[in-house]
Amino acid sequence: MFQATRQRLALWYTMVTAVLLLLFASGFYLYVRTTLIERIDDTLNHVVEVVQRSLVIDAAIDTAIDTAVDAATTDPPNSHLANSEVSRAPRRSMHLNLEASFRDNPDSVDDDHIDLEWFNPAGELLWSTFSTAPTMPLHPNSAGETVQLKPDQLLRQITQRVEVKQQIVGYLRVSHPWFEVTKPTRQLIRDLAVGLVLLVGAVAAIGWLLSGLAMAPIRDSYQRLKQFTADASHELRNPIAVIQTNVQVALADTELDPVVQQQQLKVIERLTRRLGRLVDDLLFLARQDSSVASLRRDSVSLDELLQEVMEEQQTIAAEKEIDLKLDIYEDVSEHSQGLYRIQGDRDQLTRLLTNLISNAIQYTPPGGRVSASMQRLKQSLASIQIQIQDTGGGIAEAAIPYLFDRFYRADPARTSGSLASNGKLGDATGSGLGLAIAKVIVENHQGQIHAHSSPIEGTTFTVTLPQTGSISMVK
Repeated sequence: MFQATRQRLALWYTMVTAVLLLLFASGFYLYVRTTLIERIDDTLNHVVEVVQRSLVIDAAIDTAIDTAVDAATTDPPNSHLANSEVSRAPRRSMHLNLEASFRDNPDSVDDDHIDLEWFNPAGELLWSTFSTAPTMPLHPNSAGETVQLKPDQLLRQITQRVEVKQQIVGYLRVSHPWFEVTKPTRQLIRDLAVGLVLLVGAVAAIGWLLSGLAMAPIRDSYQRLKQFTADASHELRNPIAVIQTNVQVALADTELDPVVQQQQLKVIERLTRRLGRLVDDLLFLARQDSSVASLRRDSVSLDELLQEVMEEQQTIAAEKEIDLKLDIYEDVSEHSQGLYRIQGDRDQLTRLLTNLISNAIQYTPPGGRVSASMQRLKQSLASIQIQIQDTGGGIAEAAIPYLFDRFYRADPARTSGSLASNGKLGDATGSGLGLAIAKVIVENHQGQIHAHSSPIEGTTFTVTLPQTGSISMVK
């Protein structure tokens, strides 16, 4: 499932990037091609301006007008011409001096040079730099056009009409080889194609790598969810099976001894409480994971809260003949009131201390001792440190990294010897969620929790909570 999802992510990433690269390459190609054409047109227009300035124009009297003037003056019947045309001055006609204007007409020229052609006002070709005059119609156009000279030869042309004193002297056509555009653009297409292939290949490889990195936390979350579901099912299955068995026995035997029936009801009641606690723990963790639950910003005095929890656990400790000891260090230079006050969720902090102390009592043998201490850190007066220490059998060193995992004791691959709940020695009666909940609560208050254990000294849990700053839902 994850492999197929990774392939789809990499494929979509590659396709989207390839489309974007293709659009960029197309736009870049069009920009370069348009720029080349504009440069050629600018060059042709510049040549036209230079040639026009170098043209030699001769003026001659129009003979047709001179004849009409003479007839009007010598022939009285044609006196009507005198009223209209005789008064007009003789008009001078403008003609181009080809020899003076175009001195050179080479027989052979390079393929990349600019060719010139001169046409008279009637559109007849009079002069050309082409070795073979092309048979292309005359299209006066100063914007530039592309024409085909041969099947394999294209030209970029500009045809300019030359006028002197409102008289058309002729037409000047300037041509430039089109391969000045096609040659670099073809090379650009090859370069872009090679670049696109290489980039798409690199993007595909990077997409595969990134999709793997993106899928890694999802895969880990899925594996944890599977493990969590399996562990929760295991924890729920046993008490439900016992409850169902007791109920079936009670229903099947109508003459059941009241004493036995009372014992069965007690078993059912005890298992029901256990299921209730397990459901509460699961609901708490689910809300924390989904960020549904919100922390309250209460001003909490941790020293008073720790004393309350120790008093609540005193009865359980007395039944097991365990000595409870509380040490709260006070700095004489500070006012005792508000020394251990923080901003946090009182209910969650109560649950944190209760889980740690009850866990220590549970895995401490009769006659042992559980100590709780609280102090402000010397290196940072803005942090409060709480330590819960027991004299139990300790935790195996290999199990310490997994202590805060959910349902740790339910995973047989992580337990060894007589390890019980959360890796401790003793009788496993918990669900394996106490320390996981404790870690979540500490992280919600931007604190840290650590465990240290040895078979001789027992186990010590150290909680460090910041005394100032805001609290947040930290995952």
